[in-house]
Amino acid sequence: MALTMLNGLLIKDSSPHMLLHQASKISQLDTFNYQSCFMQDIFAHFPEVLFIHRTYNPRGKVLYTFLVDGPRVQMEGPLTRAVYFAIPAKEDAEGLAQVFQVFKKFNPAWERVCTILVDPHFLVLPTLTMEFPTAEVLLSAFHICKFLQGKFYQLSLEQPVERLLLTSLQSTMCSATSGNLRKLYTLLSNCIPPARLPELHSHWLLNDRIWLAHRWRSRAQSSRYFQSLEVTTRILSQFFGTIPSEKQGMASLFRYMQQNPGDKASFSIGSPQNNRTPSDVSPESPKVEQLVEARIQHSLNAICTGPAAQLCLGEFAVVQKSMHLIGSGSEKMNIQILEDTHKVQPQPPASCSCYFNQAFHLPCRHILAMLSARRQVLQPDMLQAQWTAGCATSLDSVLGSKWSETLDKHLAVALLTEEVGRLLQHCSKEEFERRYSTLRELADSWIGPYEQVQL
Repeated sequence: MALTMLNGLLIKDSSPHMLLHQASKISQLDTFNYQSCFMQDIFAHFPEVLFIHRTYNPRGKVLYTFLVDGPRVQMEGPLTRAVYFAIPAKEDAEGLAQVFQVFKKFNPAWERVCTILVDPHFLVLPTLTMEFPTAEVLLSAFHICKFLQGKFYQLSLEQPVERLLLTSLQSTMCSATSGNLRKLYTLLSNCIPPARLPELHSHWLLNDRIWLAHRWRSRAQSSRYFQSLEVTTRILSQFFGTIPSEKQGMASLFRYMQQNPGDKASFSIGSPQNNRTPSDVSPESPKVEQLVEARIQHSLNAICTGPAAQLCLGEFAVVQKSMHLIGSGSEKMNIQILEDTHKVQPQPPASCSCYFNQAFHLPCRHILAMLSARRQVLQPDMLQAQWTAGCATSLDSVLGSKWSETLDKHLAVALLTEEVGRLLQHCSKEEFERRYSTLRELADSWIGPYEQVQL
């Protein structure tokens, strides 16, 4: 039973631990609720503001972590603010209602909760407001920041624009005045393509009620606050989000907390090899990390064409700044970089669901993150033939020049033309005549008759 395994790993307090509720289903946890006496005491002292974070594992099960927040909370260690862990049977109204009701049963101070901070994708707001009728539910500044960061990367903006937006976002979050938020809103309106702007929900920046819950912090306090939450969410992702088994994930998280009671936010990125859990992985020294990075850079330069290597090295620069594995399976890995999650297919030729890989068919930051975590380098069979050194010379002038909309169209046409030519070379004579005739008609209708235009 999951209960037997976890009981030996529950956090040791000066008072006996308290297991609020747990049910077992085969080898996986069906539902799980945990709060130690120490955690209960913290919530009783600071119940006014509750911060809820959700962490998904590879099976789609979600861990709800409740943390205390607000001006009176001065604890430095990220996980020292955690007051409740819960895994609902299902993430629906019924499952969440059970989670909240168990929490309320063991915490009479719930009636003093004034504000609850959640992420933009929180699924069951009506259930939350029903269970906490006197509390105001708001989007958290931290989750909005992470949401916008992820969108900036998804949009594949030009690097100077992306850098400007990220720097402005960081500066605004540390000083969330009405003027600074309005400036960021205007900057987004000017830099983001109009068709994509609604995806960013920039109107959140003008909702003063959201930012009043955060604005009381000084710039230094805001910086420490965001850093603390960043580390907290990464720890949760590392120990629960990487392991398909909820039982093992929670055991790893509790083991980590037990080994780091005064948690000063030191943690390492686990390697998916050898079936090790994150708690079994020791931190890599800077020299080892630098060696791995140098080997990956060398393999890119050795295998890829010059322009292709430059594109990939740009992606790898992002990996070096921020990388986090959030899931591992036999055939696919889930990679998260700044909350931007994509599916990676490691088998040659490696592929990813992100825009960069889909557009260029080159190793993206997520594939390179996988290689870095596995202490591997790029292999020739992981690269499509047209990007191997010595090939794709017709694209060098495009990729080596300054990016623009015209070159974007040129590249799209060049890739399409190359693919059509390859298909025509390998089809039957009858199929070739039919397809060629179709292309001839298109050319005549678009750019002129056969006498003036040669395909």
